[in-house]
Amino acid sequence: MQFIDLAKQQSLIKDALDARIQDVLAHGKYIMGPEVKEMEAQLAEYVGVKHCVSCSSGTDALLMPLMAWDVGPGDAVFTTPFTFIATAEVIQLLGATPVFVDIDPKTYNISPELLEDAIKQVIEKGELTPKVIIPVDLFGLPADYAAIELISAKYGIKVLEDAAQGFGGQIDGRMAGSFGDAASTSFFPAKPLGCYGDGGAIFTDDDEFYEKLVSVRVHGKGGDKYDNIRIGINGRMDTLQAAIVLEKFTLFPNEVKLRNKVADQYNALLSDRVVVPEVSTGYTSVWAQYSILAKDADDRASLQAKLKEAGIPSAVYYPKPLHQQTAFNHLDYKDGDFPVSEEMSQRIFSLPMHPYLETADIEKICEVINS
Repeated sequence: MQFIDLAKQQSLIKDALDARIQDVLAHGKYIMGPEVKEMEAQLAEYVGVKHCVSCSSGTDALLMPLMAWDVGPGDAVFTTPFTFIATAEVIQLLGATPVFVDIDPKTYNISPELLEDAIKQVIEKGELTPKVIIPVDLFGLPADYAAIELISAKYGIKVLEDAAQGFGGQIDGRMAGSFGDAASTSFFPAKPLGCYGDGGAIFTDDDEFYEKLVSVRVHGKGGDKYDNIRIGINGRMDTLQAAIVLEKFTLFPNEVKLRNKVADQYNALLSDRVVVPEVSTGYTSVWAQYSILAKDADDRASLQAKLKEAGIPSAVYYPKPLHQQTAFNHLDYKDGDFPVSEEMSQRIFSLPMHPYLETADIEKICEVINS
């Protein structure tokens, strides 16, 4: 059994995918070729924003907006410790200070109440300037943007939606990728919409900001690539990866429905044994992961061992919150500072999740857990 079955998905579009790849090989524009523009237009329309700027990875999709906003030393950027390191890594790369905020125990997303408390504390200390909030759409569920956008407006802080796992999710019909001042996503192969390498994209309605991102993406170029008006990066997307995203995107809207069907089956069968994920009214998750809570660390270890014995893969996202990781030791956080994130890291684990998971496999997985 596969944790994510990319081979099944590929079999459905193999001929069209091969044709796309051959087109790229024929025209030979391997970086920023015509498929890149085509992909950007399709994804911007899907999300419902004016601009999509593709880039070389989900990490660069987080880094580039911060660079375009001139985030740097003396700035505070607020985010969750219960996420992949890329979210906070980009803050530190620019010399800014990550300020961690604990999560909601039901959604695993950043807590708006604790976010406002953290902003107030930074303002009272007076050592850092609150600059950006990076909420994460964890496991495919968009964060509480109604509350977060009110807070950002109140304090004059930018919001960068980290939709690396959330692309395809919705709140009241509004797509993930359309929240805040800008949003980023990832096309890492395991993501709900992935390529066959690294890739990412940024979404925005702001024309001026769009022009800055386009500049940052190619070494801070001005009128041409030898006229550099700012410091940028090499953030361009490979044309082959854009061609792959385009073809996989033909399946994507239906795959979101199929993922939700899989999650509904899991929820129905598992809710008596473990804590299943909660999706509030009006929200749609894209189920980048299907994550459940065991009673405690021992219970998790026992369940994972039983699954492994039955040939069923599982994974832990995330075994150690960021504030407990060596890379962030200098921030002087200590154990107990983010109790919800710490507890979740001891209890949470993820089951196989992809659009083509058969009902018989779901039933087998649930049978092992419930036994």
